[in-house]
Amino acid sequence: MGENASFWESLIYAHPTCTTWKQEAEGSIYHLASIFFVVGFMGGSGFFGLLYVFSLLGLGFLCSSVWAWLDVCAADIFSWNFVLFAICFVQFVYVTYQVRSVAFDREFQELYSALFQPLGISLTVYRKIVLCCDAEVITLEKEHCYAMQGKTPIDKLSLLVSGRIRVTVDGEFLHYIFPLQFLDSPEWDSLRPTEEGIFQVTLTAETDCRYVAWRRKKLYLLFAKHRFISRLFSILIGSDIAEKLYALNDRVHVGQGFRYDIRLPNFYHVALPETPPVQPSHQPHHLQRGSPRRKPAGVTNCGS
Repeated sequence: MGENASFWESLIYAHPTCTTWKQEAEGSIYHLASIFFVVGFMGGSGFFGLLYVFSLLGLGFLCSSVWAWLDVCAADIFSWNFVLFAICFVQFVYVTYQVRSVAFDREFQELYSALFQPLGISLTVYRKIVLCCDAEVITLEKEHCYAMQGKTPIDKLSLLVSGRIRVTVDGEFLHYIFPLQFLDSPEWDSLRPTEEGIFQVTLTAETDCRYVAWRRKKLYLLFAKHRFISRLFSILIGSDIAEKLYALNDRVHVGQGFRYDIRLPNFYHVALPETPPVQPSHQPHHLQRGSPRRKPAGVTNCGS
């Protein structure tokens, strides 16, 4: 303990203390450097936040170098500040290059601003998502089919960028798909990664449409490498399926003026008293794993 005490005593007391303070203030360059440091440390995150921080800190270290060279005349202070200025400059150039390397076409930039940026997704993560679909936006002409019932295999996941898609089953209208909605989220969710399937609905373009498509196997490889992207798509797909279910809920009823409500699973059995008793299970039959687009049994359209 005595050795430790002597070490701290020598560290604190074995140097000359300031008996007198300088009456005059430092030059304007020193104060300008301090201002750059204060403002620079208020920067945010992301690419543009880094550009902000490194640019202002670099200017602060440059001013400190000039101050050390002209006013203090201290080579060590000048050297350290100049080295830190050089590091900030290199970092600024590197981040600028990264920003330029993740530039996208107009449609992908609008898609990022509307869907991914509000979720706090960085441009580097979004770039991986865009590269997975080969940075391609596909055109679907009016009255052309994206998928045909019982024929088209489920081998991709697509997101509508513009236009409107009509969903039908056996020629009967179910709902529309609008921009920023997935075209085949129910089909994607109904299959495991190793399973294959075909569409149980027909998707037809009501207008000229543009969409982005990720191949199923390629997207699963991306999920395996980046768990964050996997969780992101899981949230987006789940939200999209919920919107489609509520769209179906608005169009169906179960007779005698009652409206079918997917949020009330017991209501389905009360409204159909002639249905034989169903053995209890972990999930109601009409909410078991499968395509949410499929109409519940015994439910008719409002217009029929």
